[in-house]
Amino acid sequence: MARKVASIVLCCAALAWGAHPAFAQGTASGPADQNMYIAIAIGFGLGIAVFGGAFGQGRAIAASVEAMARQPEAGGRIFGAMIIGLALIETLVIYIWVTTFVMMGRMTDLAPVPH
Repeated sequence: MARKVASIVLCCAALAWGAHPAFAQGTASGPADQNMYIAIAIGFGLGIAVFGGAFGQGRAIAASVEAMARQPEAGGRIFGAMIIGLALIETLVIYIWVTTFVMMGRMTDLAPVPH
């Protein structure tokens, strides 16, 4: 237990130490800074969504295959429920994908206009 608490405290300290320069910066000076933040948000958001979707789909398939192995006579119903669940999980990832394109369009709207 003490080792777990120590590792959590160490991780928090590392995050606080690494975040210090970000909080020391001034305000955003223009569209270029906003584009950078939007690009970072796109990268993190899409990565988390894809990881979460793949993890959820893997768990759903593993659970349904295990359930089919225990009760082969209910395989059809389990398979149908699994397909519906996988479609819903994939829909969440597609929503993030569409949001990514919307945010990329916003980046082009914020691009500086040449004089």
